[in-house]
Amino acid sequence: MKRASLGVLIVAVLGALASNASASQLVDRNASAIKLEVNSKGEALITYKAQGKQKHVLAWGAVNAIAPTRSRQQLAFKLDYAGGWGKYHSDYWKTFENSCGAYDGPKIAWFVTGCTASDGSYWALQAWQRMLPNYGVKATATQSVWELRLSHWTGELPVLTIDTDWAWHQWDHLFGTFTYNGQAVFGYKATPGGNPLDTFGRNIYVDTFDSVYGKGWLRENSFLTHTNTGAFCYSVNPHGSHPAGKGTQYRATVEGPGVTPDVMWQGAAPGPYDKAADLVANDEIAQLGDGQCHGN
Repeated sequence: MKRASLGVLIVAVLGALASNASASQLVDRNASAIKLEVNSKGEALITYKAQGKQKHVLAWGAVNAIAPTRSRQQLAFKLDYAGGWGKYHSDYWKTFENSCGAYDGPKIAWFVTGCTASDGSYWALQAWQRMLPNYGVKATATQSVWELRLSHWTGELPVLTIDTDWAWHQWDHLFGTFTYNGQAVFGYKATPGGNPLDTFGRNIYVDTFDSVYGKGWLRENSFLTHTNTGAFCYSVNPHGSHPAGKGTQYRATVEGPGVTPDVMWQGAAPGPYDKAADLVANDEIAQLGDGQCHGN
């Protein structure tokens, strides 16, 4: 059977005063000279250069994630872009005492730097291009930015599981689930275009390799995990005037729930249509228990 079946426990990552946000948390864009420190109080100091300036960002107040709920927001860091002035009314970053040791946690994708805190928890910074346009379209300067994302966690990472088969016996088809601590990761509200309108929704960003779009990795599309199941299914077929972005490989990246790391899966295309393998995959799709995903 020429199909990919991978469950991956990996990769898995602005204002003057303290602010709140959601997800493996966005810190800044197109950062360089990046340094991560964490003190014994559970505060992280991220030092880097961006927009031609030296920056010091203090982060605190969150670890891991909670399951989706309508009763409260997802966990998020508080971020102070004044390096401590918003929290302590001083240039706290100048006297920050790092107590975080060498990173000895699990391998995560898009890894920039990380460390192991004195309480045994992990902190990490990841950077990847989330905002690339779909269907291999050339990115503008705004779309091609590298997002610097911070995470803090203990225990297991989120799990992105993806299988491949064929849609309508011809188009490459990706399906799977996104879970954390054995529970589905999903949101309750989104725009018609698939942008989450709450702090729980997550998009799967799929790239295609050596496709009709061009050489190397190019963005195919992004789509939400489904409410209640955390499942998803996507057919690599023509979309409007855009041809099918069939590649030799696919990879998918998703922001971790809460402040857990971002997760990445990569696998080979399913190859020529195989009826027997497709029937097996159709049964796996049925077992997802998701009315939006059907074997075909």
